[in-house]
Amino acid sequence: MGNLALSTGTDAAMSDQVSGGSFIARRISNGITYYYAPFSDTADQMLCPAKESQTSAALCPLSSPSPSALPLSDSSSADASSSPLLSDSPSHTPVSSQNQSDSASTSRPLLLFFSWLGAQPGAVAKYRDLYLDRGMDVLVVQSSVMHFLWPRWGLDYGLEILKVLEDPQFSGRAVLVHASSIGGYTFTQILTHIAQGPKKHAGLAQRVKGHIYDSLVVGTLEHMAIGLGKTLVPCLEGFVKNAAMFYFWLFKTHTADFYDNSIQVFHKSPITAPALFFFSENDALCNPVVMEKCIDLWRKRGMTVESRKWKESIHAAHMRCHPEDYISTLEKFLNSLPISSLKAKM
Repeated sequence: MGNLALSTGTDAAMSDQVSGGSFIARRISNGITYYYAPFSDTADQMLCPAKESQTSAALCPLSSPSPSALPLSDSSSADASSSPLLSDSPSHTPVSSQNQSDSASTSRPLLLFFSWLGAQPGAVAKYRDLYLDRGMDVLVVQSSVMHFLWPRWGLDYGLEILKVLEDPQFSGRAVLVHASSIGGYTFTQILTHIAQGPKKHAGLAQRVKGHIYDSLVVGTLEHMAIGLGKTLVPCLEGFVKNAAMFYFWLFKTHTADFYDNSIQVFHKSPITAPALFFFSENDALCNPVVMEKCIDLWRKRGMTVESRKWKESIHAAHMRCHPEDYISTLEKFLNSLPISSLKAKM
């Protein structure tokens, strides 16, 4: 959160799988889910003839419509506890077909989507499908509030994600990062490990072809405390904010000092690929002046940085509030990246 932003159980017999029509979902670990298309590009074109995409960019289903095609809603009624981010019926894909799918999948670019705190499945699916529709596989990473409140756990989680990305099925792929709200903090924990071991993790830093930041929580500790109040218990926002500020003071060396270090890591990010920022002036969790200073700092480092700022919008819901503007800005950015599969229309 902030302008901070294992061996994996990837064997088919060890993971939960769901068929969503034109993609398969596999739970790699608690909080990390991998979505990929089970057919080659040729088979996809035969089963789903090319057609103009709608703003929602829902995938062409191979059977019944996927719940991911439903309108974006922050108040989705889906039960995340019983099926996190997965709302389709179980797949019965034969192991031989599964292995063939995995082989075809490892050649596609990988999108890392770091979701916001408390993200509902239906809302996350809208972003996921944007990238699946462009020929990318998607790794959705959910963060826990405890990863933020006790940063050492956040660092451990960052290392877990890093190990997943260095697994053979992911290690040779071009990578695109899309981080929303607290997801920016989680991604920064990965950057911290890369910065501490530049030679060891140089491969990942070079594989990232672009990074997108949506509604980062930037500014002071108070902005972070406000974010916790609005996210965790909105009806007790003031109480949560004050409690968080006291907590940050009480455990300064274990919290605030870590946040300061994360800010410095983000400013000096070891990943210098083109970046895109989405933010708004009325976001209580984001100080626009601080956000623009960060953007200017990156530009002075020689990085290509684009941004879209709205006068009024909603934290972590810019795509819902400004769909056409958001999609067109994102599409223009993606088309500028050196990843051939991203050239398709959304």
